Amino acid sequence: MSSSVKPSASGRIFNFSAGPGVLPEEVIRQAQEDIWNIGGSGIGIMEHSHRGKLFDKVLAEAEEACRQVGNIPANYKVLFLTGGATSQNFMVPANLLPDNAAAAFLTTGHWAEKTWDEIKIFPTASYEAWDGRASKHTYCPSDSEIVYQDKPVYVHMCSNNTIYGTQWRTSDGAMRYPKVPEGSALVCDASSDIYSRPMDVTKFGMIYAGAQKNIGIAGTTLAIIREDLLKPVRTLPTMLRYEVHAKDQSRHNTPPAFAIYLSGLVFKWIKAQGGLAAMHQKNLDKAKLIYDVLDASKFYQGHARKDSRSLMNITFRVNPSVAKAEELDELFVKEALKQGMDQLKGHRSTGGVRASTYNAMPVAGCKALADFMREFEKKHG
Repeated sequence: MSSSVKPSASGRIFNFSAGPGVLPEEVIRQAQEDIWNIGGSGIGIMEHSHRGKLFDKVLAEAEEACRQVGNIPANYKVLFLTGGATSQNFMVPANLLPDNAAAAFLTTGHWAEKTWDEIKIFPTASYEAWDGRASKHTYCPSDSEIVYQDKPVYVHMCSNNTIYGTQWRTSDGAMRYPKVPEGSALVCDASSDIYSRPMDVTKFGMIYAGAQKNIGIAGTTLAIIREDLLKPVRTLPTMLRYEVHAKDQSRHNTPPAFAIYLSGLVFKWIKAQGGLAAMHQKNLDKAKLIYDVLDASKFYQGHARKDSRSLMNITFRVNPSVAKAEELDELFVKEALKQGMDQLKGHRSTGGVRASTYNAMPVAGCKALADFMREFEKKHG
């Protein structure tokens, strides 16, 4: 870290990275201890056998806390997988979609585009029921804008679009569920907003999420899947079958033990914060600090339409009508770093600034950013 960067009293700065994202400090402190010696065993968590009694306990507690926080019904399996959420782009159709059948895709952002691209390797009749490319992915569609053709086996959505800063949400930021034809399963990539607000698991056939934004670190992918969807529709290699991972409790091979352990700590941390309802209110309050600045300013321009603005990834830039706007975007990121706020550079698809305010981002971080935005506008607006 540059000596010109202003750290907090803890020695850390505010990490606005889109992923891997900020972790709760309490979790990091516990992990420091457990890396050295977990549970008085004399061995660190990264050294324990994934078949040993200590990891049995770690895994069981992680799943139990995950179920409690998410209110996951008994007829859903909780799996900790590898390969990132991106691997689910082929694992989902490989397991769920028969040859020449259709899945429908709600393409609302970059990663939803990648999911749609991957389906093309399968012999299917799949189609996009919504394509947000024309609007540059500035919003998530209403039910009236979604058009289903052949009845799909499943409908795929991405609940929060990290790069464009849009989210399936109601006016109060609650989860909004798209219409789905009767009998079709809803499959959700919730990588960047899972467990940031309450969600009704029973609305979905499957939910999956990379852990590295809201529920842990890079290395494991959480999958919550209804039991009737476990059996694959075709012959698959062993490691691609959900039923195998469910039967073997995510340990058919050596699992990402440390990443699972960290997720377990984060689930317990969320529970200690008051659960998802309390977490949602906190995330609303944090995002409001920044959106209030955008709404009161002509100097900045947000990317997402107001009815789809993400509580997790806030995307904006200096208004292109301002002289040297792109240079000011770059200066904003550099000056913010000097004030102890890092990873604010926007994705190349949108440019500008992206502030990721995941669960573990403290209110103080969002307040610091909002104050800096006002000062920067006064100086350069």
